[in-house]
Amino acid sequence: MLHQLQQNKRALHALALSAIFALSPLAVVAEDAIKKGYEIAKASDISDNGFGDSTASAKMILTNKAGQSTTREMEFRTLERTSDKVGDKSVSIFSTPADIRGTAVLSHAKITGNDKQWIYLPAAKRVKRISSSNKSGPFVGSEFSYEDITAQEFGKFTYKWIKTDACGSAKCEVIERIPTYKNSGYSRQLVWLNAKTKQSERIHFFDRAGNHVKTLTWAGYKKYKGFWRWNKMSMINHRNGKSTELIFSDWKFGTGLRDRDFKSSALENLK
Repeated sequence: MLHQLQQNKRALHALALSAIFALSPLAVVAEDAIKKGYEIAKASDISDNGFGDSTASAKMILTNKAGQSTTREMEFRTLERTSDKVGDKSVSIFSTPADIRGTAVLSHAKITGNDKQWIYLPAAKRVKRISSSNKSGPFVGSEFSYEDITAQEFGKFTYKWIKTDACGSAKCEVIERIPTYKNSGYSRQLVWLNAKTKQSERIHFFDRAGNHVKTLTWAGYKKYKGFWRWNKMSMINHRNGKSTELIFSDWKFGTGLRDRDFKSSALENLK
């Protein structure tokens, strides 16, 4: 009987502590940070709804630790999807240099879970599926990973507000987002979102061990048909000292892209 009373007493004590913590300022602050982070991220996601489809030309500049650079030219094509299960579709097609001309990477983003990606290699004349376990691998030898170039769908992360911070002359809200899908190369990401435009200004990427391994920045934002787009993305790899810049031009919207333009079977014939 005495043993039972002691057990009940311990259980009541634990319950009381849980109730106290749930009502404590720390718990309220943590809950508010999660709610605020979610709302900020959602507003950013919604800000790009309705663009339909887009294309852009880009130069990819790869710079090694010694400062030596090589340049590639490519085109990005994106098709917006409004499904609650399937995310946007995109394809990247390289035109120069000659040794990678015709190389194409296709991404089918998912609202949650792992994306589907394929790469067409002209030298092998075959389309290869990129396994979900290799999403952290380098995108065609750049400092971007395959995971970085697919649509960053809202439902693929959890969110928490961290702080308000300056980003250049603008004010940014810094949120932490944690991937919920399997095989991510990142344990978490810190995202600086412009408080006025709702657009990403910077992301710090942390590897699975918690180390800050890469930094991505955007520059040259401009509105095209009511949608914000950038003229430069820069990814710095803090591990190897290398960087990759993407310089964008000739943004176009409403080009008539369809689902059939984003099939893996069509990669060989893309131009």
